[in-house]
Amino acid sequence: MLASPSFSHIVLESKSAPAGSMYKAVFQVGHGCEGSATTGISVQIPAGFQGARPYPKAGWTLTTKLGKLAKPYDNHGKQVTEDVTVVSWTAASKEAALQDAHFDEFMLRGKLPETAGPLWFKVLQTCESGSMDWSEVPASGTSAKGLKSPAALLEVTGAARVADSGQPVDVQGAWVRSTVAGQKGSGAFMTVTARTATRLVGVSSPVAGVAEVHEMKLEGDVMKMRRVAGIDLPAGKPVELKLGAYHVMLMDLKQPLAAGSTVPMTLTFKDAKGLESRVELKVPVAASAPGASALATNAGEQDHSAHQH
Repeated sequence: MLASPSFSHIVLESKSAPAGSMYKAVFQVGHGCEGSATTGISVQIPAGFQGARPYPKAGWTLTTKLGKLAKPYDNHGKQVTEDVTVVSWTAASKEAALQDAHFDEFMLRGKLPETAGPLWFKVLQTCESGSMDWSEVPASGTSAKGLKSPAALLEVTGAARVADSGQPVDVQGAWVRSTVAGQKGSGAFMTVTARTATRLVGVSSPVAGVAEVHEMKLEGDVMKMRRVAGIDLPAGKPVELKLGAYHVMLMDLKQPLAAGSTVPMTLTFKDAKGLESRVELKVPVAASAPGASALATNAGEQDHSAHQH
């Protein structure tokens, strides 16, 4: 893939993810340094990103170093330092270096902070000739306009929250796929765990005229999607609502769903005795599953366009 304006600097593949979730940071490198091949990528792990674990890369040496970063002097004229972790990939040979005309990805995984807000990853790109220090951060806000070498930005969105912690059902990792203008349907995905044998029997949201639980299933050579009356939740066993399987469909949308926003959603459950309970959620909207690769996400997107009911 040739370098393009979309990759004029190093960016993250998934640009938003829910607070408190596990996140796979995929750094996309679409060019070298003024025509020179890339020989090294070093990522400074931002405060709040816990347990960073990098993915090894064939032909590259991987190192993780702990150090101290000098910060501006405090009000008493004392030098302030901050503990930092730096993950680095270094090409082991000239042949392994990333050529200027090629595209590649460098990945690490960790847990996001529990609070929403911008998270900036500062990246040093070393080349056969010269380097690029992608470390600029705006004085306020998240707009990189006017910055010559912006750091890679991740928008940490509000996590899906259960209104009543005493509820017999736990919901984790919920997210809704963002939409474009004119798009009238989208999917919601999550992992649901019930304390006792329970059944998910309904879903509603004020942003959608129709909200239903759907199942995708391969029938012959055709992937079909159909509405289901409910999903059984065995006691203590997590049930994943995901692309290509059970999921929530939001249809007849009343407005576009923008990445970084949240969608109110109510899930209705019924236990073995027939008693109903409800869980109120604020579900973050994202362009792709938090931490998922573009390949996996694109493959799953077919569930809303290529199947038949």
